[in-house]
Amino acid sequence: MDIVIHHNPECGTSRNVLRIIEAAGYAPVVIEYLKTGWTRPQLLALFAAADLTPRTALRTSKSPARELGLTEDGVAEETILDAMLAHPVLVNRPIVACRNGVRLCRPSGAVLDLLDTWPPAPFAKEDGNLLIDAEGNRLPE
Repeated sequence: MDIVIHHNPECGTSRNVLRIIEAAGYAPVVIEYLKTGWTRPQLLALFAAADLTPRTALRTSKSPARELGLTEDGVAEETILDAMLAHPVLVNRPIVACRNGVRLCRPSGAVLDLLDTWPPAPFAKEDGNLLIDAEGNRLPE
């Protein structure tokens, strides 16, 4: 199964999602979107497939969203999208796309909903918290 992850290596959630995918035996295409940026068609397609809007995909922490006035009521979706194109960090991450769907994988365990195969049990996130117990059951995050 082809998997694409729009990834920020500085983000713990993004690192965890990439680890989960790789531990499950997949070799994902990794797109470091802070380096490559976004295109309007790309974002619109990802958002449509993941049932997101620019507002619901907006990263408000550790981003310039507030400073740019994007968190105020009444800001148009088009304005947020334009800002995301100018400032790729405004898009929340990671976004994973594969044949099973497209999803903003926050929390990191959300990626399990997309995978046909999970990592071997038990599986812990980088902070040591178990995501999958010894019996192969998904634990709440």
